[in-house]
Formats: sequence, structure tokens, C-alpha cells
Amino acid sequence: MGKFSPLRERAIYASDPTRARGRRIEQPSGSERSPFQRDKDRIIHSSAFRRLKGKTQVFVAHEGDYYRTRLTHSLEVAQIGRSIARVLGLDEDLAECLCLGHDLGHPPFGHSGEDALAEGMAPYGGFDHNAQTLRIVELLEGRYAEFDGLNLTWETLEGIAKHNGPLITKETDKAKLPWALRALDDWERLELNTYAGPEAQVAALADDIAYNNHDIDDGLRAGLFSVKDVCEVPLVGEAFRDVQKRYPDISEDRMIHEAVRDLIGYMVADVLGETRDRLAAAAPKSADDIRGLDHAICDFSAKFRELEAPLRKFLFENMYRHYKVNRMMGQATRVVRELFDLFLEDPDILPTELRQRCDAPKTATTARIVCDYIAGMTDSYAISEHRKLFSVTGYL
Repeated sequence: MGKFSPLRERAIYASDPTRARGRRIEQPSGSERSPFQRDKDRIIHSSAFRRLKGKTQVFVAHEGDYYRTRLTHSLEVAQIGRSIARVLGLDEDLAECLCLGHDLGHPPFGHSGEDALAEGMAPYGGFDHNAQTLRIVELLEGRYAEFDGLNLTWETLEGIAKHNGPLITKETDKAKLPWALRALDDWERLELNTYAGPEAQVAALADDIAYNNHDIDDGLRAGLFSVKDVCEVPLVGEAFRDVQKRYPDISEDRMIHEAVRDLIGYMVADVLGETRDRLAAAAPKSADDIRGLDHAICDFSAKFRELEAPLRKFLFENMYRHYKVNRMMGQATRVVRELFDLFLEDPDILPTELRQRCDAPKTATTARIVCDYIAGMTDSYAISEHRKLFSVTGYL
């Protein structure tokens, strides 16, 4: 067993909660929790976070209770992200906060639901789940007496908006941004032409590590492909063969768990090695120094990116385009699009609070209200609403 390493001191380039840039609505800072801890707690207690338990990425929620939901995925991302942040001396609370909140804007049924909403909203400003997350935490969460949204710190909002990298360049303008970002009066303050701070970059990589590995796990357990199939994939096959060699009599369930565990460890080690090399080369003295670079400071190595490509190709062909998944997602797409079209054409059937905010059928205002409503649905609630509205026995 390796020697336990105690909590590391905060690195000079980490985000410093004592120098956080503040919130949209000023609030007393308090003495028991850092600003980033408070952000994390607000996300955990939000309605949008709770609904993640009923939202899925590949499988529809009622297909089985084993497969990952957006909630369990977010928890796995947070575990990986916090572990990486700790080793690098970053602010663990900010990294965990961004990991927990990164999927709040996803609609029901994963990417199929997002594609359906994006198609329906094309004439009305479009739909993007990352921008929808920002819309939720800035406006849609209605929990506090003094403000809409969660009133998060600048650092958290920045990490949500651009954890995957800059959204604009100096030569581009507001028109290039997703609608939900353009709708913010002070979107410029998020400095969308720069990279995010290091904790947000870690959160993005933790997301990649988690979904790469839970898709392998879920796909195997769903019977979409076999251990023999994945053994043909570089890196993944090596992990499975190594487990079989070490434990020749192991059951398949335990073999899958051990191999996925090893793969996560390999990917985390790769991120740490590459990031340390980049930190040594750039020698940043603050989180702002990292924002000012022309490249990400936290990343996978080029070698891993080469190994990852066959894995993504394998999962695309054998999981995301598997006929069983296509059937589920085809149904899911129809549910979302039919709900959207019906509510847009007849907003009088929306819940009372939403109906009162609509101005007329088929307007941009009504479309955005409908979009927010559907995007917030869980898989099962969307199915239930569709059954009620499109079946003569729905309410019987």
C-alpha cells in the first residue's frame, strides 16, 4: 500500500477564496465557509441538482436502476476533480463545486433531448446545455428572497461558462455566443475570450475521465458489447488483460470494476503528469496568469489523446449508435419535440405560473419559457407529460 499524502498547501496559482471577485448581489461573506464552499452548497441544495437523479445520458431512466444518471455522474466527476485538485494544490471546493454543477442545464434524455430542443429553438435563439446551466444559476432557480438564481461567485460563473475553453476571441462579438449568455446584461465581465481558471479546467477533464469510463461500464453491463470486444480497443484492452492476468479466476463483474478502476487511475495520472509539465513551463504566479495563457494549463498528454480516439470511436459505433439505444433515443426525441411544439402552439396548457408569463403562441418569449420548462424535466416526468397530453387515456 502506498504512503498516504496529507493535504497539500494551496499553490500560488490556485484560485484564492479570500480574493474572490464577488457576487452579482453583494452578501456578507460569513466566517465558517469560504465563498466557494457556499457556492457548492447552493448548487447541492438547488432544485436543478436534485432533478439530475432522473436525467440520463445514454439510457432512459426507466430502462434500469443500475445505469448512471446525471446525478451519479456528477458525483463521480466531483470525486475525480477534487482528487486532482488536491494533488495540484488547487482550491478543492471550487473544483468540486464546478464538477457538481456542470450538468445542471442538461434536458431529459441526454444528447437526444438537447438536439430536439436545439432544433425547436433554432428560430428563437437556440439551446445549449452549458449556457442553460448558467441561465439556471443566474435566473431560473427561485429559492432566495433577495435575488433570482443562486448568486454565485464570479469564479464559479466563469468556470460554468467556459470550462471547455474560451467562447469568443477578440475579433468576434456577442453574436457568436449562445443565447443564454448573450441575454446576460453583464456577460462581458466573465472574460469569455480567455481560458478559465485552473479549477474549471480540472473539472472539464474530470468530466471526460468519468464519462469515458462509465460508458465502458454501463455498455458492458447493458450487453451492448462484450469484454472480448473492448479487449480490441487500445489502452482499454490492456487494462482488461492485465486484470485477467492478475486475477485469472475473477468474475466478470469484478473484472469490469477492476479494469475501469485502473483506467481511471491511468487517466488521472496522465492529467497530473501533463499538467505539472505545463505548470513548470509557464511558471504562473496566480490563477489570472493561467487565464492569460494562450493554451490550457490542465490537459491530457498528446499520447493519451491518441489512445483516446479509438475508444471514443468504439463507443460511438457500439454504444451511442447501437440499435437499442437508437430506438430509445428516437422515442425520446419525439417526446421532447412533440411536447415543445404543442406547448409553443398552445401555451394555455402550461402550468399556471408559466402560462401567465407567456405573451402569445409561437413567440420568442413563449418559446424560451417552454424550453426552460422542458429542459428542467426528468426523463420520467417528460414521459408522463407526453402520455397525458397525447393519449386520450392519459388522465384516466
